[in-house]
Amino acid sequence: MVKSRKVQEEDAWDGVVADKTRRSTDGSGLYHYVEVRLSGGGTGRFRVDKALWETLSVGDRLVKEAGAAAPARA
Repeated sequence: MVKSRKVQEEDAWDGVVADKTRRSTDGSGLYHYVEVRLSGGGTGRFRVDKALWETLSVGDRLVKEAGAAAPARA
């Protein structure tokens, strides 16, 4: 499993949304996370923007291409 973290531009992965969560780690901001079942095996938990998080449902396919700032629904 990939550790929970913000998506990096150099990352490249694809998979299916397994879970969506929100969390306030420091009390000053609300962070949005998706847990993704990766197509290569395993899972990853990634921090995403609120706008993307709100459009996603469990079972949606996400693709993150190297050089892209954020994953996108496929």
